[in-house]
Amino acid sequence: MDWATTSALATAGGTLALAAATFASIRSANRAARVAEVAVMANLRPLLMPSRLDDYRQKVGFMNPGEWLYVDGGRGAARANDDAVLFAGSVRNVGSGIAVLHGWRIFTGSRFEAPTTQPTAEELTRYTRDIFVPAGDVGFWQATFRDATSDGFAAARRAVQEREDIVVDVMYGDLEGGQRTVTRFSLLPAGDDDWLLTAGRVWNIDRDDPR
Repeated sequence: MDWATTSALATAGGTLALAAATFASIRSANRAARVAEVAVMANLRPLLMPSRLDDYRQKVGFMNPGEWLYVDGGRGAARANDDAVLFAGSVRNVGSGIAVLHGWRIFTGSRFEAPTTQPTAEELTRYTRDIFVPAGDVGFWQATFRDATSDGFAAARRAVQEREDIVVDVMYGDLEGGQRTVTRFSLLPAGDDDWLLTAGRVWNIDRDDPR
């Protein structure tokens, strides 16, 4: 074998080794970047659950003057008349990031009859104001029916007046507009005018479901 051939083979071998090392380095860097991204997202991720029973009472305001509901820790509130049906729930953000509420949907009747499929953003009623729940702190969600001619209004008013189970899906995300999540809450009648708040399911809209 002449020196030219030997030199060419040596150069090719060196180039192949360098390419392999570069590929491994890029792959390792991508893996490290992915791990760092997951860690950052985890630090921004909110998760809403019912607040504790000993958490403080909150005063929740609605659009019209004089429209208020008071919600104690671990509870919800509801009020129905001919003009509006109002709902609110006391929640605690047990996640690491601020929760920004996006929208809601309500089902009446037995909570065991509500659809179990993951909701989509298009199925929810969007909030007309920004509602934030700080990480590790207490906040609220609210919902309102105002069109007295709609089926939703009639069903919601009946559920409040006859004290039926009320299921509320609340969608929220992080402060950057991502990691959208839906927590399914239930308002359960307790006593003559009290409502206990529970949570039964959590869906991830923008990432894989852990189940």
